[in-house]
Amino acid sequence: MASRPRRTTRTTRTTRTTIQVERDRGVFMISVAAELAEMHPQTLRMYEARGLITPKRSPKGTRLYSHEDVERLRRIQRMTTEYGLNLAGVERVLELEQKLERAQAKVEALERRSEELRREIEALEAKRNEVRADIVRYEHSRELARRQDVAPVKLKVERPSG
Repeated sequence: MASRPRRTTRTTRTTRTTIQVERDRGVFMISVAAELAEMHPQTLRMYEARGLITPKRSPKGTRLYSHEDVERLRRIQRMTTEYGLNLAGVERVLELEQKLERAQAKVEALERRSEELRREIEALEAKRNEVRADIVRYEHSRELARRQDVAPVKLKVERPSG
């Protein structure tokens, strides 16, 4: 019985570097994005034509999809397969979500402004109370004057004896 030649395995070590990429930066070509979203590249083109997705473009015009784009494609896929929506329904859902986000941003801005105004009112009321304590009626002219600006008047009070 002949002995088999021994197999040698080659091990190479590589250092992996983690690269951070912004979520909205276009990094995937259409074939990679389609694979990540588990759909055909033609489907991505159709979604782009309907305005459901807007990939970035390279200087030469190649579609570049971001992580956010891939997540959006997965959501569209889920809405059509799991929820049974057609593309018109998906468009409407995405449009309403966008309106809701804008409305929430407005509400948050109004709440911040309301809090600023509440603090301003509190400060003004405190100032008014501080100033009110300093204002006294000046009997000679019937005009208002600050207490610190008026010299104290000592009146001699005669009391009836008796």
